[in-house]
Amino acid sequence: MQNPRQIAFLALREVHRRGAFADAALDRAFGNSQLNDLDRRLVTELVYGSVRRMRSIDFIIDKLATKKSSQQPPELRTILHLGLYQLEYLNQIPPSAAVNTTVQLAKENGFSGLSSFVNGLLRQYIRLTDNNLNPLTVTNYKSTVERLGIIHSFPEWLVKLWIEQIGETETEQLCEWFNQSPTIHLRINPLKSSIAQIEGAFKAHNISTSRIPNLPQALRLNGSIGAIQNLPGYSEGWWTIQDSSAQLVTHLLGPQPGETIIDACAAPGGKTTHSAELMQDEGTIYACDKTASRLKKLKENADRLQMKSIKIHTGDSRHFPEFVNLADRVLLDAPCSGLGTLHRRADARWHHTPENIQQQSQLQSELLANAATFVKPGGVLVYATCTIHPLENETVIRSFLDSNPHWQIELPTIDLPVQPSPEGWVKVWPHRHHMDGFFMVRLKHLKNQ
Repeated sequence: MQNPRQIAFLALREVHRRGAFADAALDRAFGNSQLNDLDRRLVTELVYGSVRRMRSIDFIIDKLATKKSSQQPPELRTILHLGLYQLEYLNQIPPSAAVNTTVQLAKENGFSGLSSFVNGLLRQYIRLTDNNLNPLTVTNYKSTVERLGIIHSFPEWLVKLWIEQIGETETEQLCEWFNQSPTIHLRINPLKSSIAQIEGAFKAHNISTSRIPNLPQALRLNGSIGAIQNLPGYSEGWWTIQDSSAQLVTHLLGPQPGETIIDACAAPGGKTTHSAELMQDEGTIYACDKTASRLKKLKENADRLQMKSIKIHTGDSRHFPEFVNLADRVLLDAPCSGLGTLHRRADARWHHTPENIQQQSQLQSELLANAATFVKPGGVLVYATCTIHPLENETVIRSFLDSNPHWQIELPTIDLPVQPSPEGWVKVWPHRHHMDGFFMVRLKHLKNQ
């Protein structure tokens, strides 16, 4: 099968019908096709974009069709999503091509009798936008929360949460950030290469890079790059992919050569291997995770980077009595909602609720209480998440400190691209700092308590 829009339709059908994650559905769809790079990029854009903008597109359908989007046959709704996504968000595709290919999709997937409806709705939308009457922008919304939620396609509970933290203007900037395609950051492996060497290798392949202030191993890749494994230095272990925010976490931990480190929730291993680099691969890092398949990926990455200090430990880190008082430093990169990385996970905004965030917070508190027992007297623990929800971050830390008087926050002693809060934790807001949303805090055990 070579029709990129049909492949996108099949992936989206799996997302809508079976609740599949967009990335998994996309991988399966690609497995049955032989597309060139250009068509693969189009399919990826159509699938991720349609999932991201689902609420906005449903709103347009509700305004233009007699039946609401929720009352349309599910697969016809998916076809309309594909057509409207191209018309509203993909300027490089001529409107006539978007309409014709969507009508064809309808005909090829059992909706020949409704192809004139598809054609009419899409052409009506074009006429409205040509006359500056786009339903998204001319509607009188009931509130700012509703307006931002519909225009930028987010659930209202999330918009409301952000407004409470950073106000309306910044919330809109954050929504816009999360609707962009993500950039790729590399972390240079200084045991095998240097940042200058890798900049030169990428320049020779006409790939533009830029450095990140105060992150000595970070490079941002600019523009289209093709398959990751074909980039210079991949097979030699010169670098790995890791966002700057995640690199910041391990610098905050500050592993030193010869130390014992426990990475309590390690897979897929970005921070584990970064710790090994900062320790010059001298010492011991216990990489723990309860999912064996994810630890297998960690081992593959560690082998590619040629690291010897990492020891794999399978199981739930809440049940490791053998680690009590063992580590100089412990990293708890806690499982979380991922609400700081919504630009990378197209469907995450639709999968979370205030209720499951509350459940995450409870798990995080349990993991933190147990991970703290692994630290030697006088040692260090870094708690980190890739979410910007206070329940998973500030609330967890305050509760831990309230019930553990022999622990305190230790202010960062290194220059960071993000300023710590007055309390001493570091919160990365993507629209401000141009990297993934993250929370991190360094906790110190007071040995005399």
